[in-house]
Amino acid sequence: MKNDRRNFIKLSSLSALGLAMPVKRFSFLNDEIFGEQKIKEFGIQLWTVKEDMAINAKDTLKQIAGFGYKQIESFEGKQGMFWGMTHKEFKSYLDGLGTKIISSHCDITKDFERKAAEAAEIGMKYLICPWKGPQKSIDDFKKFADEFNKCGEVCKKNGIRFAYHNHDYSWKPIDGQIPQEVMMDNTDKNLVDFEMDIYWVVAAGVNPKVYFKKYPNRFRLCHVKDLGKTATGSESVHLGKGTIDFHSIIKSGKENGLEYFIVEQEAFTNTNPLESAKIDAAYLKAF
Repeated sequence: MKNDRRNFIKLSSLSALGLAMPVKRFSFLNDEIFGEQKIKEFGIQLWTVKEDMAINAKDTLKQIAGFGYKQIESFEGKQGMFWGMTHKEFKSYLDGLGTKIISSHCDITKDFERKAAEAAEIGMKYLICPWKGPQKSIDDFKKFADEFNKCGEVCKKNGIRFAYHNHDYSWKPIDGQIPQEVMMDNTDKNLVDFEMDIYWVVAAGVNPKVYFKKYPNRFRLCHVKDLGKTATGSESVHLGKGTIDFHSIIKSGKENGLEYFIVEQEAFTNTNPLESAKIDAAYLKAF
């Protein structure tokens, strides 16, 4: 009885204090009781600032870190995934900025064993296939699934994960089947994850929440990229300025295993890539 009374008093005091103070001050109440879906850390795909990276990678990374990005997703260009640095040099430089590389898009057909080993050595979480392109036959996507399983085995052996990043083509039916579903159904969930580019899913006329629920714990990463309507179609716009309901989509994603939230901006109107990266970071800070 005494313990029950003591617990009641504690709960009553906590409730009163919660009412007396601004809700935002009680972040643990927001997160645990009211179920708000906050993003504690977010990243940026370096494709967003690729021109700046090509000119001065270190200065660009320093500016990005200053905007509030704690995670980096790279890609494999002419200077490699590590932009002219060794993998260890790249990690060391990011460490000094208070950020880290968590993933990279790469060519999975060349030196994949080496790439996986280097990624693991600096604590990366993922290597990602960024593109396969539209195909004429659904069998092509079944072959991709086999290839992804093999890449997944290589990554698992090195203690990291493999994933595939979608565009709109994988959501367009071929022979009565959805290529994205074919790839997901024919890959081993213990070996292969997926990175949902939310922009491309919505652009294809598909509801991301449907697939988060249909394939729980398969989409571990996402590209947070807003979609604006133009006279000729769609374009990438600053976060919060387009048509995508990120609040409900990200809530659904987090409830179904989504862990990494990565900004990617691909079109720039009245601004430049670094300014856009700063604007998008501000949106996610206040998300």
